[in-house]
Amino acid sequence: MTRQLTTLAKKKLVVAALEDIKARDILAIDVRKITSMFDWIVVASADSARQTKALARHVRDKLKEAGCAIVGTEGEEGAEWVLVDSGDIVAHVMQPAVRAYYNLEELWGEGKFDRPANPTAPIEKPLRREAGEPAAGARKARAPKTGAATGTRRRKAAAGTTGAAASPRTRAKARTKASGAAPKPRRRKPAA
Repeated sequence: MTRQLTTLAKKKLVVAALEDIKARDILAIDVRKITSMFDWIVVASADSARQTKALARHVRDKLKEAGCAIVGTEGEEGAEWVLVDSGDIVAHVMQPAVRAYYNLEELWGEGKFDRPANPTAPIEKPLRREAGEPAAGARKARAPKTGAATGTRRRKAAAGTTGAAASPRTRAKARTKASGAAPKPRRRKPAA
């Protein structure tokens, strides 16, 4: 009789399998409070189609060796985005352009993020502090600036250009910033 792995042990196994073949920007997202379909999403980047396939195959093999059932694998044909579904853990191995386009981190942003493994950018370490004490290096809140010469308009005035010479997008950003309203989200075109 084989012993079943816990969800956290499966997640650690998936992350270790991705690290074995040098996946970059490995990020685990706890989505238990968002969906009941699965518990964790693990997202990783690969440099090429060959590495994407190899990473997905390695994750699948490691899970099978540990006695975990594999629900399915998708995307191995194109190898830009390969998904390995093991029920409570779903691993997404993506090439950087595809990962940036679909931005799964933002889509599942309400979930709890683990610290990324193998990051390409340095990580800022959170500092422990007492309640009520400002974080080290935190800026003090400033009163909002008022008047016509703020932000973009001030830079244009210093450069000698008028607001009419600015592009429509720049003027829209300046109006949104001045009114304090949140900008409209941009729609993405579906992938062909």
